[in-house]
Amino acid sequence: MKIAKARKLATPLTGKELKKLRAGDWVLLSGEVYAARDQAHKRLVQILRSRGRLPLRLKNEIIFYVGPTPARPGRVIGSAGPTTSSRMDPYTPALFKLGLAATIGKGERSQAVKDAIKKYGAVYFVAVGGIGAYLSERITKAKVLLWPELGPEAVYKLTVRDFPCLVAYDARGGDYFADARNRWRSK
Repeated sequence: MKIAKARKLATPLTGKELKKLRAGDWVLLSGEVYAARDQAHKRLVQILRSRGRLPLRLKNEIIFYVGPTPARPGRVIGSAGPTTSSRMDPYTPALFKLGLAATIGKGERSQAVKDAIKKYGAVYFVAVGGIGAYLSERITKAKVLLWPELGPEAVYKLTVRDFPCLVAYDARGGDYFADARNRWRSK
């Protein structure tokens, strides 16, 4: 997959970098990202509410909503396609408040998440669904960090190289989905 005019970004992301991104921009991410899904998010927010801090640092980090399949022999990870992001919406604003820079998933988000993205200067990236095998080739390292008993819903630390994403919601309130609908309706 070749992305024309993609901006290369390295993690961790800074507020300065995030402010430059606009809804509709393609990026190629390289560096470390967390991977977590529904059950991990639920546990993170429960811990945050009970202890006031998390067992991992989220400031300037990215969470990829993915439940990877087991790795085949000789591979780092199995298929790693994005999970529907709206399932994490009840938990996401609290994580953005802690300084989470971005999330990666698929599909639209709730108004509460869009408001939190703008309020905290974050970004929501979408990855193309249905190409989990290709995306797994962009992951060069995978390590379970928390809750291995959750299997694919555990918290992982992934190292990615030129991982393709589209900016769906930018830090200024730009909305790729709304823009695309408006363009389609105007034709």
